[in-house]
Amino acid sequence: MIRPVPIADDAVLRLLDAGDAAALAAAYVRNREHLTPWEPVRDDAFFTEEGQAADLDAQLASAVAGASLPLALEERSTGRIIGRFTISGIIRGPFQSAHVGYWVDGASNGRGLATSAVREVLRISRDELGLHRVQAVTLPHNAASQRVLERNGFERIGFAPRYLQIAGRWQDHDLFQAILHD
Repeated sequence: MIRPVPIADDAVLRLLDAGDAAALAAAYVRNREHLTPWEPVRDDAFFTEEGQAADLDAQLASAVAGASLPLALEERSTGRIIGRFTISGIIRGPFQSAHVGYWVDGASNGRGLATSAVREVLRISRDELGLHRVQAVTLPHNAASQRVLERNGFERIGFAPRYLQIAGRWQDHDLFQAILHD
């Protein structure tokens, strides 16, 4: 079981649960403009409590199946969700690998929260999930996210043209990996 972990004086990284739909919807509404350049196009239903409840159901089912681990960055003093960190695409066997994706509330950027949370995600990936490798991708112009990855030992391993449909168009991505066991 993954326990909540302090990330900063007033932030904790914890597992998402079925009761988080309203808080997630509020976080996505608050950050809609902030996240638009970095995420797929979302329909209006995504930003509702019902939309988030449906997404959470899928995320939690994936977690039960061992394919992902959905985490929230929560501000302890307010209980607000101020970020999402997801370990997804977990592959077992000889690969023992997964992807990590994340975002932090626009009002909380610049506080080192993403760097600290990704560090904890790597620890969970290695110590709790037994993974050997974690991959992340960024848009080439997302320098802030690349700094977070580099501060956590990720290495750039490649370039993928037209890799993901972000902000309504197929966009190139830089590929990064962190090896968790020598």
